[in-house]
Amino acid sequence: MIYPIVAYGHPILKQKAVDIEKGTDVKQLVEDMYETMYAASGVGLAGPQIGKGLRIFVVDGDPMEDETTDGFKKVFINPQIIEEEGDEWAFEEGCLSIPGIREEVFRPEYVKIKYFDENWKEHTETYEGLAARIIQHEYDHIEGVLFTDYLSGLKKRLIKGKLNNISKGKVKVGYRMKFPMAK
Repeated sequence: MIYPIVAYGHPILKQKAVDIEKGTDVKQLVEDMYETMYAASGVGLAGPQIGKGLRIFVVDGDPMEDETTDGFKKVFINPQIIEEEGDEWAFEEGCLSIPGIREEVFRPEYVKIKYFDENWKEHTETYEGLAARIIQHEYDHIEGVLFTDYLSGLKKRLIKGKLNNISKGKVKVGYRMKFPMAK
């Protein structure tokens, strides 16, 4: 099932998501999240982006065509970032919930994360480069943080009108969305 993507301005995007009870059958949710992400041509999708305040996100970094994202397809359930380190580097990020806006965001180059997969097997792994960035971006979603929160006051003022239009549904997208302020 393809869910509509929740647009900027919806309160769920600014709320901290809750843990999923260990052992819960998440297979259908995971399948639906991948289907939704692929239908929107994304490389990551978090629970809040489909209106579910759950600590889960899926990633598939293959479209990024980077050595750190080659074969990088995973499910992260109840993740905890243990460590972020290395030099912060800039990369132009976008978001399925904020279509048409891309801005440079600085993030550390390495991330160490503990999480469960869809079979409730626990993992602790370290990622670097674009794979780390995808994880950090999606992890932010379950913490109630958007990439626009990292922008300077000036940048935020410059895109304020576009963000308001997105929340009102005044944006062209090639996938289903749920707009919080649409009439």
